[in-house]
Amino acid sequence: MDRLIELGPEFWTAAVETLYMVSLTLVLGGLLGGLIGVGLYLTRPGGMLQNRAVSAVLNLFINFFRPIPFVILITVLIPFSRFVVGSGIGTNAAIVALVVASMFAIGRIVEQHLVGVSPGVIEAARAMGAGPWRTLFTVVIPEALGPLILGYTFVIVALIDMTAMAGYIGAGGLGNFALTYGRRQFEPVVMWAAVLLIVVFVHVAQTLGTRLARKVMRR
Repeated sequence: MDRLIELGPEFWTAAVETLYMVSLTLVLGGLLGGLIGVGLYLTRPGGMLQNRAVSAVLNLFINFFRPIPFVILITVLIPFSRFVVGSGIGTNAAIVALVVASMFAIGRIVEQHLVGVSPGVIEAARAMGAGPWRTLFTVVIPEALGPLILGYTFVIVALIDMTAMAGYIGAGGLGNFALTYGRRQFEPVVMWAAVLLIVVFVHVAQTLGTRLARKVMRR
């Protein structure tokens, strides 16, 4: 316990680093992934803006990046991180890898939930004269909003887990704190303090996401 008190400033710095990585990744990866998912939905065979070439390219990128283990993806993307943020190590470099990893996963999640919207609802909107984009924003996305919130909540939980692996390139965060000051220095109290705070972050994110999704789906 004395060691944990001594490491108090580092502990809370690591907590802030975790929140920073997850938040910024969710904004950037969520936006890019959302665009990819919408693109997949619209251009898929039978979609409102069917385009086999665009659909094939988007699917190719997703199927290429998604299977790569994150710890390997971090290493592979170090040159790209240097180009984007000027460094291959550190928190910002980790965010680059986190964004790349999350955007393709989010893209597939968004596509799947949009495809799940009842075709009858879409046909009714089109019959009333709504164009593809109006149908997307006024019918499809609102209908899929609850499941989409749950999907993004799942991504947040996964990102918290991935930030621990980001310590491989010196990204910091609670995962790296637990390994550096807890496991490697044989301080179980320090390690479990970090683990418990990670659990709290996950629980809060899951609870808020689930409640928001339920509220949206009851409307």
